[in-house]
Amino acid sequence: MSDYIASSLAQYNELYKRSVDSPEAFWGSFAREEFVWRTSWDNVLSYDLHKPHIEWFTGGKLNITENCIDRHLAEKAHETAILFEPNNPDEEHLAISYKELSEHVNRTANMLKSIGVNKGDRVCIYMPMIPELAYAVLACARIGAIHSVVFAGFSAQSLADRINDASCAFVLTADGGYRGSKITALKDIVDEALQKCDCVTRVVVNRRTGSKIAMHDGLDVWWHEAIEGQSTVCAPEVMDAEDVLFILYTSGSTGKPKGMVHTCGGYMVYANYTFRSVFQYQPGDVYWCTADIGWITGHSYIVYGPLSAGATTLMFEGIPSYPNADRFWQVVEKHSVNIFYTAPTAIRSLALCDINLVNKCDLTSLKTLGTVGEPINEEAWEWYNDHIGKNNCPIVDTWWQTETGGIMISPLSGITETIPTFATLPLPGIQPVLMDEAGNEIAELEAEGRLCIGHPWPGMARTIYGDHQRFKDTYYSSFPGKYFTGDGAKRDSNGNYRITGRVDDIVIVSGHNLGTAEIENAINQHPLVSESAVVGYPHAIKGNAICAFVNLTVPSKDAEKLTNEIMNLVATIVGPIAKPERIQVCSALPKTRSGKIMRRILRKIAAGERSDFGDISTLLNPECVADIVAQTATM
Repeated sequence: MSDYIASSLAQYNELYKRSVDSPEAFWGSFAREEFVWRTSWDNVLSYDLHKPHIEWFTGGKLNITENCIDRHLAEKAHETAILFEPNNPDEEHLAISYKELSEHVNRTANMLKSIGVNKGDRVCIYMPMIPELAYAVLACARIGAIHSVVFAGFSAQSLADRINDASCAFVLTADGGYRGSKITALKDIVDEALQKCDCVTRVVVNRRTGSKIAMHDGLDVWWHEAIEGQSTVCAPEVMDAEDVLFILYTSGSTGKPKGMVHTCGGYMVYANYTFRSVFQYQPGDVYWCTADIGWITGHSYIVYGPLSAGATTLMFEGIPSYPNADRFWQVVEKHSVNIFYTAPTAIRSLALCDINLVNKCDLTSLKTLGTVGEPINEEAWEWYNDHIGKNNCPIVDTWWQTETGGIMISPLSGITETIPTFATLPLPGIQPVLMDEAGNEIAELEAEGRLCIGHPWPGMARTIYGDHQRFKDTYYSSFPGKYFTGDGAKRDSNGNYRITGRVDDIVIVSGHNLGTAEIENAINQHPLVSESAVVGYPHAIKGNAICAFVNLTVPSKDAEKLTNEIMNLVATIVGPIAKPERIQVCSALPKTRSGKIMRRILRKIAAGERSDFGDISTLLNPECVADIVAQTATM
């Protein structure tokens, strides 16, 4: 274990103090000791957060794949780098060694070169969760191309928007992708998207499902044909630390996606550091993050973080409910998973299933549990702790964002105290501050306000691709000189942070700021409520009122009684001012493919809008929007 990775609470406190007092010395020493650099840097950090302008390890030269693959070959060549668990449990899983990973990545890199991909070119990757997706990501990094992974559940229009925004000349896809019992027609979606894209010159298609597809002469090429005969040797492109590694799109408040730009050196250092620190990974551990590589969680904690640490990382093609709702637990047992990292929405849905599906599986290999994507409510946290961790596994409730590149606030497994619904303490190097509405930093330890970060960290995004002014306006204009996360937070007397939700999800009712996450946590404690989403809507007297959309475990036989119980519960837990003005029972809540509830849509419905919700095809369940509108109309 590195001297920079805390192994005790006392060491965490010492490291945190060092990282705050001398951040450049802290990160510079860690980066120098833990990674392979072709050329050392001139300056650890150069920045001006007012512009904003940020550079880490300025002048340093490296290739991230040398640190994720090559440097491990001497001692780990035959150890498993990637475990691939396919969608169908009857299909054989793959254990891909570091030597095999090296060969696959180099062959893929040479394939990309053969179709004309050069350093700096943007490559859109729209693929299912198969090993070739990881190979493609790493192959781009190998040759200095910029990868832009788009989750293989987005619509043709969304895909086209992202291809055009980054001016991608190349697209990597598959004939189709398995998702439970269904097949997603990925190549058909690409074909539709490309009707609106003039920049694409070549599409490489991986054969996964055997679906019948159209192949266009001069544009499309089969993956297996293009890679045939390619060498297993490919010299890594020497990259500057501040060269772009990838562009990853995240939702914007205007509806136009933001292409967040992450660079090679700082991102590598931070993904590695946070992976090792938070999960306390030890050699031989089997680590499983259930996210998709199409999201930042998959970038940082399936690919770059684990592989740079020489870990065994599990890739899962399927969904937790296929073929049965015990699939997660079956996979944990099958591969003796030690570290399990998933989303609260998955936990909540699985908690509704027969507990015998959990109890019949051997979960004794687990030693650390994690959550990611949104604040976890207390009921789900307790279920996770009791039934999956058996009260014997620390739960690391991680807070971070696409923009941050890696985990920012979280317990360190087995080291710092875990508190249900709290992200707890900042990682070394992270300096959170709470700001009031007037733009002043709140000095009191126990406080609530807007969450900002007061000093740069290596994993932070550098800009929005093609629109630096938007980057400045979105993240650095509200509180000049600080990165504004867009989230609100509470800080307790011990310095622990609880994320209260997006600031645009804070509802001001009669002058009171009410965090939607806190109200949802209260509502979710009702025994009939499986999930809820709280939004504000205009109110003639209060300015704003609260509407709660709730999903039930079983139908309620007495709607009025249920409404009163929920209101009383909120009044008791949060306060009378937080009681919802309206409660709408829904069959389902609109969610993105990553499991986040689309509160933007619910805010419009609560405000009386019945259409114009934008592109909802990217939702996991777009059909539920019309159902909610119809149900709301009867209120």
